[in-house]
Amino acid sequence: MTDARLDDDEFREAFERGALPEGAFRHRDHVRLAWLYLRRLPPAAALERFAEGLRRFAASVGKSGLYHETITWAFLLLIRERMGRGGEDTWPAFAERNPDLLAWKPSILDRYYRSETLASDLARRVFVLPDRLAEGDLEAFSAPAVREDAGDPPPIR
Repeated sequence: MTDARLDDDEFREAFERGALPEGAFRHRDHVRLAWLYLRRLPPAAALERFAEGLRRFAASVGKSGLYHETITWAFLLLIRERMGRGGEDTWPAFAERNPDLLAWKPSILDRYYRSETLASDLARRVFVLPDRLAEGDLEAFSAPAVREDAGDPPPIR
């Protein structure tokens, strides 16, 4: 974990300068960095900056193959959703309210992805949509009851 004495700006700047040692940038720190970018940038720009920074960091420690696009994007999108729901103004408040995002093993992504999907080369290279429904999501995808007298839908023009 990073030095707890670093405030948000110092932490982000240290990451961007490549001043964080390899062992000092753990999963919780990835989540914090994504949260910081999302607080300061529109979501698409935050995603681009976060992903580029992670690629650069992995290369700087000689582990370019560590970058995983699906995991990166999925976590950033989950963090964005939680930010929209919670409204916490500080990293400690966000972290306290969302401990499931801070756990690496088991990961919240296990609710959304099969392990073989995340282990695939495709998921490492490009963002892959979730292939597993989270508990309770099945109802959201259930089709409404079809009335027999409803007729055909209007044509698409």
